[in-house]
Amino acid sequence: MKLIKIAALGLLVCLSNFSLNAQSKKQSYSFKKGEILDILLLTTKPEGGALFDRYKKTAFPVASKRSYKPQPGFIIKESTQSSFHPQNFLFGKWDNLESREKFLAEIETEVPDFHKQRRDIWSIFNMTYYEMTKDISFEIDRNKYNVVTSYWKKDANAFNTFKKEWIQKSKNKGGKNILALTKGISPLGYYYNPDYMVITQWENKAAFDAFYKENLKMNHKGVKDVNQFVIN
Repeated sequence: MKLIKIAALGLLVCLSNFSLNAQSKKQSYSFKKGEILDILLLTTKPEGGALFDRYKKTAFPVASKRSYKPQPGFIIKESTQSSFHPQNFLFGKWDNLESREKFLAEIETEVPDFHKQRRDIWSIFNMTYYEMTKDISFEIDRNKYNVVTSYWKKDANAFNTFKKEWIQKSKNKGGKNILALTKGISPLGYYYNPDYMVITQWENKAAFDAFYKENLKMNHKGVKDVNQFVIN
């Protein structure tokens, strides 16, 4: 099961990768209650592109059968907190948790060398998926300055206090939280499961920088780790 879960990651990323090529300035997303939203972070190896075509032919049909739909993704421009810097930030969608888990259970049987293909294509491949508890819709405008922030908590009470202050400070400085996610599931082997992930839209870099300076001065005693980067 561990290998199956790890293998699933590669397929999800490559499916989403196609959506990077034809994107408008504004990307709209819609998820119904019960659907699964995947967040994928990846870096493709220099030789990975040449191997992708075979991967697409062998792995795509399995995911498609289980309802997977690639969504438009983004290039990661720079990291503002932490040294972790993947190339791409991608979304994916499944009809429901059952469909997603069936994919996890069958991919290795249907594509025996899936693990090797995945390792040969990507040097970074991390993923978290979330089951929607209600209908949601959101839009990410590429004309704005969009920042993804992920926090891992060290102490629940202290972190909740920090998060409330963080949200209020970002709002006061003109930030608009486009999407906030909690309670994700990260397959073993490709851990990226923050306690709080939020996409915030700013009018420009100067607006974000004003908040950023205040953010760094906040009491971080409840924070175990942070990863933050700009997407476009």
